[in-house]
Amino acid sequence: QLQLVESGGGLVQPGGSLRLSCAASGRTSEYYAVGWFRQAPGRGYEGVACISQNDHSTYYRDSVEGRFTISRDSAKNTVFLQMNSLTPEDTAAYYCAAAYSESMCVIGSRGWYDYWGQGTWVTVSS
Repeated sequence: QLQLVESGGGLVQPGGSLRLSCAASGRTSEYYAVGWFRQAPGRGYEGVACISQNDHSTYYRDSVEGRFTISRDSAKNTVFLQMNSLTPEDTAAYYCAAAYSESMCVIGSRGWYDYWGQGTWVTVSS
């Protein structure tokens, strides 16, 4: 099993940046993909980005493409989500999720992921 802990959320002004981290522990010796999801107040979950294990392939939802960057430090079992040019529409609870997979990740499908963190809030407001 994997345990995931997110950090890095907070309050930021429009146009600002934040970097979220997702630290994994437990059975990290096997390949696993990681995805970031978010849930804004009164809205459903949205897949934001995901990254595979073997070749670090990345995928993004259209609304964050070019502004967000997902990356991973395999030695530290940590995945990052660098978020730039933030807008109030990015305000949400952000969750990382993981699934054992060597060569792929799936963006936007909550059911594909087996392990979830507790979430971290991002508020974009002036």
